[in-house]
Amino acid sequence: MITAGIVGGTGYTGVELLRLLAAHPDVSLRVITSRGAAGTRVGELFPSLRRALDLTFSAPDPAVLAQCDVVFFATPHATAMSLAPALLEAGSRLVDLSADFRLRDPAQWAQWYGQQHAAPTLLAEAVYGLPERNRAAIRQARLVACPGCYPTAIQLGLLPLLDADWVDRDSLIASAASGVSGAGRVPKLGALLTEAGESLSAYAVGGHRHLPEIEQQLAAFAGGSATVTFVPHLAPMTRGIHATLYARLREPVSEAQLQSCFDAVYADEPFVDVLPLGSVPATRDVRGSNVCRLAVHRPQGRETVVILSAIDNLVKGAAGQAVQNMNLMFGLPETQGLAVTGLVP
Repeated sequence: MITAGIVGGTGYTGVELLRLLAAHPDVSLRVITSRGAAGTRVGELFPSLRRALDLTFSAPDPAVLAQCDVVFFATPHATAMSLAPALLEAGSRLVDLSADFRLRDPAQWAQWYGQQHAAPTLLAEAVYGLPERNRAAIRQARLVACPGCYPTAIQLGLLPLLDADWVDRDSLIASAASGVSGAGRVPKLGALLTEAGESLSAYAVGGHRHLPEIEQQLAAFAGGSATVTFVPHLAPMTRGIHATLYARLREPVSEAQLQSCFDAVYADEPFVDVLPLGSVPATRDVRGSNVCRLAVHRPQGRETVVILSAIDNLVKGAAGQAVQNMNLMFGLPETQGLAVTGLVP
């Protein structure tokens, strides 16, 4: 039985981790931390978890966390990097859902996050946790940097085209919309129902923190540079990410060839579902599941390829992918604890 701890369990990602790990047959959840909720029972703060977990939130204690086989960080940036060195030295393996270890360059991290990285020597060791591309490395990793929600949807959609070298790498476009849970559980004016409801708005058009992660990993996985124009949007829904991706063909490729390419790349992937030609994925169909659903189109037979990608931002975009990584790290079946279909309606 794998013993697990979660640092930062009161946000939406944290409670999703609790939900998934509570039902995982090979995990014993030992500790859940929160400075603000210390002393509060999990079932009091999250009634949905009553009877599922008999745990009480506690203040983070590195000595207690170090007794766990795996520690998940569901925290804002700059928390994991402070605790990671001591926990790794104690022998725990770490899955970080924040951005602390996603970027390879500490100077770039400082540029986008406004402070110096506290553990720059670990950046080279951290394994980027996109299982569809890094499965072998994840199995051996001590420290896994779980991808961001937008980067997960965007990379899974674009990588087959870059692998085939069919598109112009310098004119990629990603227009993606996220539900308000992506903004976190801390109250924010823009995420209020009266502000976000009945509205769709773009944000961070000048540069989103996920952009350097997207470009870094597309280049690393597909070989060669990649330049992406990324515009995120806030959608009036609780969960989900829908990404519409545009790439310009460099050579004639039929829609049937595009479909065959995607089918082949993801044929054996348990959590990527390539839809038939002409299909349109919807966020409601993946809500609550660890699945990325893709569809590829070539509108009017022109030279622009359109890929549609839909995930649940809290599952495949965060907690579910973290559990998928943990399964790989400990030699478990990759789908263990994640065989959940989408919630409809």
